[in-house]
Amino acid sequence: MSLNAYQQALKTTEDPRNTEYRLFAEITRELMSAKERGVRDAQFIEAIDRNRQLWIMLATDCADDSNQLPKQTRAAIVSLSIFVHKYSAKVSRGAEDITDLIDINRTIMKGLQPK
Repeated sequence: MSLNAYQQALKTTEDPRNTEYRLFAEITRELMSAKERGVRDAQFIEAIDRNRQLWIMLATDCADDSNQLPKQTRAAIVSLSIFVHKYSAKVSRGAEDITDLIDINRTIMKGLQPK
């Protein structure tokens, strides 16, 4: 079995919570790397944009009535997504620090962490 086939099989059988955790971990590492480099270049902006896309995806999923999370949790995720979107624009412009985006993701990861 090739590595690609194995990875595809893993993705189709992985628990959605684990998938979300893995995606948050990947994107958070990109944000941390961007912070460590300390340069607002294309790689920095790309990390922020990938994070913003993740949060847009979460908000879209939470806005769907078929989502099984409690309404209060879904509303909180949508609100947090709006904050991340607005804050990301400020980080991209250099008006805010990327650390808060990293901290938000880490907090979410703690809640998603496999038991």
